[in-house]
Amino acid sequence: MTILKTQNLTKHFDGVKAVDNLSISIEKGKITGIIGPNGSGKTTLINLLSGMFPFDSGIVVVGGAESLTKIRPYDIFSFGITRTFQNVRLFEQMPVLDNLLVVLTKRSVASSLFEKHKEFHIKQAENILEKIGLLEKRNQLAANLSYGQRKLLEIGRALATDSDVYLLDEPFAGLFPQMVEIVSKIINELKAEGKTVILIEHNMSLIRK
Repeated sequence: MTILKTQNLTKHFDGVKAVDNLSISIEKGKITGIIGPNGSGKTTLINLLSGMFPFDSGIVVVGGAESLTKIRPYDIFSFGITRTFQNVRLFEQMPVLDNLLVVLTKRSVASSLFEKHKEFHIKQAENILEKIGLLEKRNQLAANLSYGQRKLLEIGRALATDSDVYLLDEPFAGLFPQMVEIVSKIINELKAEGKTVILIEHNMSLIRK
């Protein structure tokens, strides 16, 4: 079953054709690797699928039903899509635990201001932190984490959305071997849960694994 499909998707930057009439189908519940040299359009594709860049032309079909000629970044959660970034984006001056709680709790402005962090939200966040190996860092500011720990926290925030499709932009880059094993395990667990992972990676041994 196809969960995500592009039809003649195109994005140009001046004279550069970063994505040129791309038509692909992504199977539900599979890990799909996107490979290619630097500058071949991999991250541009992820940016198009997550609404960071507008399409020049073409459509994206989500879940076999909705045909989209435009995706806005704040809409992707409603389509069951989440992503991580090549350059990590966190709430730097918030503790590690709170970086997850802002995802787990209400998302509307009014609700998020007044909703209390209930015990089950905190338990959910701690379970994710344990999975990514950051439970002991839960009260530290995100800004004080190492580069690898910051990448793990961003992956943890993606997990907190409980989405159907995970767009992971070089999640292994710059990680120590122990962290690579954590991320590999998470990706395989997502597949076992029937989630769909679209993965950009340069390391071919990891792609094969």
